[in-house]
Amino acid sequence: MCGIVAYVGNRNCKNILINGLKRLEYRGYDSAGIALLQGADRKAGSPTNIEISIIKEEGKIRALEREAKELKIDGNCGIGHTRWATHGEPTQTNAHPHLDCSGRIAVVHNGIIENYAELREELKKEGHKFISETDTEVLPHLLEKYYNGDLLFAMQKVLKKIKGSGAIVAISAEHPGELIGARIASPLIVGISKNENFLASDMPAVLEHTRNFVVINDFETVRITKDKVEIFGKEGKLIERESFKVNWNIASAEKGGYEDFMLKEIFEQPYGVKETMRGRLIDGKLNFDELNLSIEQVKNLKKVHIIACGTSYHTALIGKQIIEKWAKIPVEIDFSSEYRYRDPIVEDNYLFVAITQSGETIDTLAAIREAKLKGAKIVAITNVVGSTVARESDSVIYTHAGPEIGVCATKTFTAQIMVMYLMGLYFARVKEHISQSKCQKIIEELEIIPNKIQNILNKADEIARIADATYKFTCFLFIGRIYSLPAALEGALKLKEISYIHAEGYPAGEMKHGPIALTDTKTVVVGIMPIDSVYEKILSNIQEVKARKAAIFSIITEGDENTKKYADYVFHIPKTIEELYAILTIVPLQLYSYYIAKHLGRNVDQPRNLAKSVTVE
Repeated sequence: MCGIVAYVGNRNCKNILINGLKRLEYRGYDSAGIALLQGADRKAGSPTNIEISIIKEEGKIRALEREAKELKIDGNCGIGHTRWATHGEPTQTNAHPHLDCSGRIAVVHNGIIENYAELREELKKEGHKFISETDTEVLPHLLEKYYNGDLLFAMQKVLKKIKGSGAIVAISAEHPGELIGARIASPLIVGISKNENFLASDMPAVLEHTRNFVVINDFETVRITKDKVEIFGKEGKLIERESFKVNWNIASAEKGGYEDFMLKEIFEQPYGVKETMRGRLIDGKLNFDELNLSIEQVKNLKKVHIIACGTSYHTALIGKQIIEKWAKIPVEIDFSSEYRYRDPIVEDNYLFVAITQSGETIDTLAAIREAKLKGAKIVAITNVVGSTVARESDSVIYTHAGPEIGVCATKTFTAQIMVMYLMGLYFARVKEHISQSKCQKIIEELEIIPNKIQNILNKADEIARIADATYKFTCFLFIGRIYSLPAALEGALKLKEISYIHAEGYPAGEMKHGPIALTDTKTVVVGIMPIDSVYEKILSNIQEVKARKAAIFSIITEGDENTKKYADYVFHIPKTIEELYAILTIVPLQLYSYYIAKHLGRNVDQPRNLAKSVTVE
């Protein structure tokens, strides 16, 4: 997720902005930039001699800092930005801030403008010139279009014109002592101090300067000077809002008040899943132009071949079931690390899908290179714009979960699952294997999945209590069937990764073919068993292990009273369509692993022997 910091006051703000951006490095970024208003007589405030000076660099903030020192620019009003690329590769040109045609308005933005292509074409026809590949660049041009002497008025018009998400901050050479901000679904806060005020996407950016904050809500705009903060509602009416004081230190603030990045990222999943749907589900309709496949190519698909490692492999297992059930296309899955060693077959009308959180996984890169040599068309699913996998693939589907700091994948996993649902549904509609009414029902349920994930997160304390009762057990077996099986495998992987306890995931029906021999009084069996088409089957499996004295923890659907007869501990998840339980059941398992690891004193953000991206074989 991009980071924003802005300042207006009496101090020179270049270093304030750069230090604020450093405080936001934990969010992840690929480029950074600042814009300052300089040349003004601070007392007179005359805009006639004012210019906007911009410095932006690809890569780390230290490169931006070096450039700023050499140019010796300064000013007492400015904006800064760290970019996590979504539209356009990580380059200096695509970095923020962006300017309008006149060079008198500069903008930074955190989010996604869904209708940017349409707006861009409209603005180009009106004579506006674009230099970047970003969606953000439409914003300064729209502000220029609507500007009538009042930048706040222009921002309010822009907010009604755009679709998507964003925290937006703008400065204008015509208004040297003023910051204008707006928010749609992306965080934006005001930091309040004496003779100076701040805007930022997160408190750490300005926490060394103030502990007094005001939160901007969705569809609100804000005008800030050094001694005044004015917030306006959706209809442009002035709103009174009290500030609040925080007592966090910098470290805790970077984690948003959470104890660990992993926990913070688990709780960010409703946002990550929703952002991944943005632009792909619009007004109840499915849009998947990113696949770069013609309707004819989709209709002629004979097989989809998915390769992945680790958690992404569990995404592939879900994708296989979804695509085969909805679109009736055979799906083959391979571990990336094994693919190139078995002389794989690639034929015409095969689609090769590579799933990798980082886009740099060495085994996945080797696999797509092998597949390309054999003539495969490659679609990458990744969270990192401009990554090697993205560059080497024919087309890319980006998850928009935001950067993941914790080593263990959590929010990127659920974002990947959402892509699998959307892809399977798109293939099914094109191939006409699913009716419009059923498609619409699935879309409606997908649109409320973020709310259902939030419902689960709201009950995290229940999971914490179950973890408290079971963390001393020495063996954990996770079992599930069909759509719950990948969740069982992922739940076991998470527990192993961060707690170092022996844990395995199995198809529930396989328990009596060997794993049931492990069950005794030191074993916890975690049953992922929502009420679905195989519920009765897994209920029988639970009874089998219960008879062997194992402790039972079951993830069950709201309203299921039957399982309680056999399980020692239960956690309820909301009802949904059978195929969509895969994205809900994993969330309590992530929490369960987290709380067990914390009881054992583990470093959940940096578990031993593991790296975020596996870049060597």
